[in-house]
Amino acid sequence: MTPAFADLPLDHVRTLLAVVDEGTFDAAADALHVTPSAVSQRVKALEQRTGRVLLLRTKPVRATDSGAVLVRLARQVARLERDASAELGLRGAGEPTRVTVAVNADSLATWFLPALTRIPREPALCFELRREDEGHTATLLREGVVMAAVTSSPEPVPGCTVRTLGRMRYLPCAAPEFAARHLEATPREAVADAPVVVFDRRDDFQDSFARRLGHGGASAARHYVPTSEGFVEAVAAGLGWGMVPQPQAEPLLRTGRLVGFAPDLAVDVTLYWQQWKLDSPALAAVADAVVTAAAEALGR
Repeated sequence: MTPAFADLPLDHVRTLLAVVDEGTFDAAADALHVTPSAVSQRVKALEQRTGRVLLLRTKPVRATDSGAVLVRLARQVARLERDASAELGLRGAGEPTRVTVAVNADSLATWFLPALTRIPREPALCFELRREDEGHTATLLREGVVMAAVTSSPEPVPGCTVRTLGRMRYLPCAAPEFAARHLEATPREAVADAPVVVFDRRDDFQDSFARRLGHGGASAARHYVPTSEGFVEAVAAGLGWGMVPQPQAEPLLRTGRLVGFAPDLAVDVTLYWQQWKLDSPALAAVADAVVTAAAEALGR
């Protein structure tokens, strides 16, 4: 028979979380002030109750898909406990509430940080931001690593709500001298051979743009620049062409440091806010500020 939620002891679930966070059974035992044997027994008991393997015994230990569900549960329970303590005025209630958010680099460099300044002083919050591509931030949410995420996925992660933030527009840009040297042909012919700037080895954005033009992909001559600000500066410096977020491109287009070489081929990426489905004052305050700021900064 499949166990009910009440059949899952919270101390066992918390132990599973400690193992994942600490990376080993011994480190989890130290963190929980119990023996490694006790940690192992709790995890085994939890696996027996659920009928699933919850951990991959690697170094460091990693949660399976089933284990990730319980890790997320443990983090959500901890969040509710802290919120309840704050409302009851118990010890530690004066400490700031930590909110973990996954956000893509371009949002972080443009509109996201100003959004955080809109959050009221109460409840007191501190932030742990995890930078990740918008196509992968939902994974951190699914694994329970973060409480909320800016993502390009409209499909809600289990146990989460979704709200539309708006569209981040990207413009194909290059430095004027670079454009004159490499991009005089039609866009399709130009991107076939012109050097290109990409964020990192998982960045498929420039290749995707090239495929829209009917080309197999962007040039093999690639410069990897893994920060949003550095990426834009590399394009403006003439290292290659790239898809630049409109908020960062517009000032450089006005001053002539950048030119657009295919202005009718801008790409819009719709962004969404996903967060745990919890009645948490901290999460509610962050969500309200983020959604309001995004509505002003991003096109709908």
